Amino acid sequence: MIATVTKKISFDQFLVECPENGKYELVNGEIVQMNSTRNHDDIANFMLFGFNDEIRRLNLNYVANNTAVIRTVNRSGIEQGRRPDVSVIDRDLWRSNRSAYSALREPIQLAVEVTSTNWDDDYLDKLDEYQRLGIPEYWIVDYLAIGSRDFLGNPKVPTVFVYLLDAEGNYQRSAFKESDRIVSPTFPELTLTATQIINA
Repeated sequence: MIATVTKKISFDQFLVECPENGKYELVNGEIVQMNSTRNHDDIANFMLFGFNDEIRRLNLNYVANNTAVIRTVNRSGIEQGRRPDVSVIDRDLWRSNRSAYSALREPIQLAVEVTSTNWDDDYLDKLDEYQRLGIPEYWIVDYLAIGSRDFLGNPKVPTVFVYLLDAEGNYQRSAFKESDRIVSPTFPELTLTATQIINA
């Protein structure tokens, strides 16, 4: 019997080798395709458009997109390449090198993940990596209430979680359900409710 060894790649190699069509992440040294349903994409796009409306309306110094890849590091020190469903990035940072790949090593302002069957990645791995990188605001939109009861409670209901970094660099969580208006320091005048996002 011959053992097959999969070559692990770095973040820089990922940027070169990643296919151009589709959505991919670098996970534990391997390129992984991230598939999503239309419902998932509708929710992500609803937030992307809503954030862009706020950025234009208030002339905020941000860029919101769904193409940015962020270099993170997991607990074991392995480079990861994460692509949030929605990223809100300081405009000056984004435009500092416009000919570069849409990849960043610095923390972005806000990352949004819409849960799917790999929900534990959003609640555990990405939460840890985004906190470690220092992303000030991280949203998890669990529109299917697919996460565990440890997060959602009992009974499980669709929830939007907003994690904010505290002074010690640890995330503090707020949960928004049904008609709760989402509270976001990045977008203080945002008037979206959990139901509006979940039913997008």
